[in-house]
Amino acid sequence: MEYSNRELSELIPQLYALAAKLEGEGQYNSAKLERCAADALCRQAARDLDTPSNREELAAEVKQVAEALSELEVSPELVEAILHGAEIMADGQLPLFDVAPNPYLCRYCGYVTLTRPAVNCPNCHALPDTFKTFKPVYWLDNFDPFEALDRLQRTPADLAVLLDGLSEEGMNKIPEKGGWSIRHAVSHLRDAQGVLEFRVDLMLEKDNPKLESKAVFEWAEDDAGRPAKVAEIFRTYRDSRIKTIAILEELPLVEWRRRGQHEEFGEVTLIQQASYFATHELTHFPQIEKLINNL
Repeated sequence: MEYSNRELSELIPQLYALAAKLEGEGQYNSAKLERCAADALCRQAARDLDTPSNREELAAEVKQVAEALSELEVSPELVEAILHGAEIMADGQLPLFDVAPNPYLCRYCGYVTLTRPAVNCPNCHALPDTFKTFKPVYWLDNFDPFEALDRLQRTPADLAVLLDGLSEEGMNKIPEKGGWSIRHAVSHLRDAQGVLEFRVDLMLEKDNPKLESKAVFEWAEDDAGRPAKVAEIFRTYRDSRIKTIAILEELPLVEWRRRGQHEEFGEVTLIQQASYFATHELTHFPQIEKLINNL
């Protein structure tokens, strides 16, 4: 069912208002359903929007949105950060954490700050610990240590099943509309695992080390120094993963809270890094399956 912009602009705030009221009445299970409905409508509407894929055009559209937000009296601090991020993207770079820190949103009135709140909300006096934090990706907190270990162990076996019986020619085939081949996707998973292995070692060796932001996506199509065959790339991925799991399995739970300072994400824990990379892999499986189906 399609909704008009007016219907959405009225229905979505109403759902959030009802959710807040229901929470005030102790109806938490009902409130979560209202919030889910509001989020679903937003995502459905967003899915149908035609947004540019070209970097410069995308940055230009972000700037237009920032201007519209400023007219709606959205936090000037937030708008400025959005604009700065667009400018950095237009230059072919990633906005790091010092430019785009985590926003904190007052759940009651919508006040936004880019610094961790230490005092009550200036608008509605909500306590600082009730603010919602927006992190770069949900992956950072997707799994607990046991779930992360289970997923990290299972993924290589799941990938081996997908690759079984595929020819080298098929795995190197580029889609008609361009993009990655299966080889590129497997190389990307290997590269990401290499970053995880390095960071696990570093965070266990040092207290609160600096974690450099890595443009892993850009490495996938660089074959310099890679094994000739996809099976060999897969083996290096699997062997590195086995080594990482052996280390993580021996860790006391308290060690999973060890911290590092990520250039792009700010402060992160070891479990957040394991969760991030474990979930990241899952996002590439549909891509690989689609490539296989099109062979």
